[in-house]
Amino acid sequence: MASVTGPEIDRLIQLLARLPGLGPRSARRAALHLIKKREALMTPLAGALQVAIDKIRVCETCGNIDTRSPCTVCTDARRDPSIIVVVADVADLWALERAGASSGLYHVLGGTLSPLDGVGPQDLTIDALVSRAHDPRVTEIVLALNATVDGQTTAHYITDLIGDANVRVTRLAHGVPVGGELDYLDEGTLSAAMRQRTLF
Repeated sequence: MASVTGPEIDRLIQLLARLPGLGPRSARRAALHLIKKREALMTPLAGALQVAIDKIRVCETCGNIDTRSPCTVCTDARRDPSIIVVVADVADLWALERAGASSGLYHVLGGTLSPLDGVGPQDLTIDALVSRAHDPRVTEIVLALNATVDGQTTAHYITDLIGDANVRVTRLAHGVPVGGELDYLDEGTLSAAMRQRTLF
């Protein structure tokens, strides 16, 4: 099928289609919307992208993304330095922050162990985490990793590595979500909820 646009617009559509949740059709709609709202959307977006390219850094301490390193979270004096919450990705850190779920510090691994995908310990920031776990100020490591095979494998691997550190290792609870109905939950979730039941 012949192209109805110039190569610049085709390139914009191709790049937008690489974003998560956007396929070729959604990318075409997004590109058309940006072009129609060029002054209100496209120009500010291009400026924000350029600033992001120039100023965004990965935090040297925790792996968060910010415009400075150490990041805003690591330099916040209100944070509890005795707790380190371990997450696989920056998106997980942001989700916990949106929920206001932790007042501690974070450590972003950069993924989870996955032998089938060729991701080993050397591909993650596990060594840096082990070093942070041995800091005398740290008393608890919270493993906030996904309840997948790769997430749990990573959690066990980390637990073995920091076994000699003087820290308590905890993990997120698994079970019935807030507002969840038992009839709609899978068997694994129900089993985990029963095993980890607490006093009412």
